[in-house]
Amino acid sequence: MTVEIYPGLTVGGIGTLPFDVVKRDGGLKVLKAMLAGELPAPSMAKTLAFSMTEVEEGRVVFAGMPSADHLNPLGTVHGGWTATVMDSALGCAVFSVIKPGEAYTTIEFKLNLVRPVLPGMGVVFCEGKIVHRGRTIATSEAWLRDGNGKLLAHGTETCAIFPIENLTR
Repeated sequence: MTVEIYPGLTVGGIGTLPFDVVKRDGGLKVLKAMLAGELPAPSMAKTLAFSMTEVEEGRVVFAGMPSADHLNPLGTVHGGWTATVMDSALGCAVFSVIKPGEAYTTIEFKLNLVRPVLPGMGVVFCEGKIVHRGRTIATSEAWLRDGNGKLLAHGTETCAIFPIENLTR
């Protein structure tokens, strides 16, 4: 079953990833299966109108459609929307280098919001890239841009890497 995130962007379904698949395949293969619609996108993708559109080892791109559904009291898109899109790109850049049997989680991230994100500005794009992948820690960086390439926000993230058995739901 495909789900439309916003006009022109669909995903293969909404849900959580099966641990056995992540454990067996590792991050890059899982992310590629998500992109192909073979594994589900997280439910927040539909709620916040964004999803991954590109993936390769060490790099991901997300696209999102900020709308009136995401406004703060002053009428600009809430910084939490931007933070969620960016955390997703930052985290998935790390996920793309996770080996079979490993998991990861964000332990710190920092964003700089340099321009307002506005409803009606169209699709925005967030590219995340791995900076460093060690045995237990990885860092990534990302940039959120509008459709003309103008920088809206940038940030960095640190993730812990650990055996997937340590992750419980």
